[in-house]
Amino acid sequence: MAVFVESATVTHGIQLAVAPVFLLTAVSGMIGAVAGRLSRIIDRGRVLEEKLRLDAEPVLAPQWNAELGMLRTRGRLANSTIGLLTLCAFMIGLTIVILFLGETTALRVDRYAIYAFLAGVSCFMAALCCFFAETLLATRVLKFGQAED
Repeated sequence: MAVFVESATVTHGIQLAVAPVFLLTAVSGMIGAVAGRLSRIIDRGRVLEEKLRLDAEPVLAPQWNAELGMLRTRGRLANSTIGLLTLCAFMIGLTIVILFLGETTALRVDRYAIYAFLAGVSCFMAALCCFFAETLLATRVLKFGQAED
């Protein structure tokens, strides 16, 4: 059974638990940025699908279909990024709970805090890789005024 300890320990527990909150701030900002990119991907896809449906310019249909394929891949990467960031936030939140419980109760949960934090950081790094891949795909389509090769 867990036994609660004195208020100085509670204060120390809160101090320990606050450090991972800064990572949560970064994660929430990144989720916002990726969600914005995903909404632009969806909007562009809808425009292209509407043009294909109306058969606006049949000559451009192959180009639009290729772009839709690229948008699908980018959308999957953006969704993966958001999923990994959400899992990261959950693991960091779990780390905070474990650290606080470890400091304020007699529970021996230090090792679990390490695993939860490392899992959260690993998810964050994987999300960064997905985000990087999505931005590389996004810039591959841009010609920046250069002639077609």
